[in-house]
Amino acid sequence: MTFDADDWLILARCWHPVALVRDLGTQPMGVTLLDAPLVLYRAGDTIVVADDLCPHRGVPLSMGKGDGQSVACAYHGFRFGQQGRCVRVPAHPDSAIPGKLNLRTYPAVERYGLIWTCLRPDEAPPVIPPMPHWNDPAYQQINCPFIDIAGFAGRQVEGFIDVAHFAFVHTDTFADPENPVVPPYKTHITPDGFEAEYRSSVGNYPIGKTDRGCPGFEWLRHFRVHVPFTATLEIHFPDNGRLVIMNTASPVSARQTRMFAPMCRNFDKDLPLQDVYDFNLRVFEEDRALVEAQKPENLPLDPTLEAHVMADRSSIAYRRALRTMGLSQFFTA
Repeated sequence: MTFDADDWLILARCWHPVALVRDLGTQPMGVTLLDAPLVLYRAGDTIVVADDLCPHRGVPLSMGKGDGQSVACAYHGFRFGQQGRCVRVPAHPDSAIPGKLNLRTYPAVERYGLIWTCLRPDEAPPVIPPMPHWNDPAYQQINCPFIDIAGFAGRQVEGFIDVAHFAFVHTDTFADPENPVVPPYKTHITPDGFEAEYRSSVGNYPIGKTDRGCPGFEWLRHFRVHVPFTATLEIHFPDNGRLVIMNTASPVSARQTRMFAPMCRNFDKDLPLQDVYDFNLRVFEEDRALVEAQKPENLPLDPTLEAHVMADRSSIAYRRALRTMGLSQFFTA
């Protein structure tokens, strides 16, 4: 366990994405969430999320085979179906199957092209951050491939909402090294975190797209942060164009993150999706190098442990929101 035990209990009550829906075919998929190995498999129209462990002899079920209706353990062929129930023991096909052979399962919800789960669910409805315009037919929905980061999810999310690093990290993709000044902005506390509207002259067109310049345009970036590890950024382009990026960081462990980034936009809908995937990867790879190098690896929640400037209002609000959840000062063990 890489998390502080009390922090883990808090984070395990939250819903996290673990995979792209399109990546789950008929074969079982192994993933890890909060240090817990899980297996995902299809059982007809439903997706099963369970501990990646056959209760017979402890072999990971992700090593087994699926048929779209169930998954079979690679060791003795025990087969498991909907809700993790053991439906077949090949060595004793005519005997009753004890309930102890059923899998320990977790809820699964499909949203924004992602599979979300919760390790300590209660009876309340799932709490999954909203994504503006995702269900708007005027918008194109895009599911970028996930990105693995050898760093802590909190550090990655804080980097996503940090507007002061554009001129130093993203000058090969969209930012201007001659435009590092951060105009004043404010944060607004919400029940799930906070919001911030940031207005500046820093554009969002890819470097080299000189034909799409718009002199004098004021770019609005509307951040909506939902603790612990999801933020959406709605960028207002010229001519009422909108691009929404959801940055949702799945905490594989305290030192490993799988970052998902569903997007939607109401312009350039006829352009190749691969161009979006490639540009998104370039931008997040620029961030990844910094996140993986940060020390301490975790996110200090005590504001006295790192220096802050006016441009860090969002970072300060984020750390405050995490403290409000009850997470510890150092967040990770």
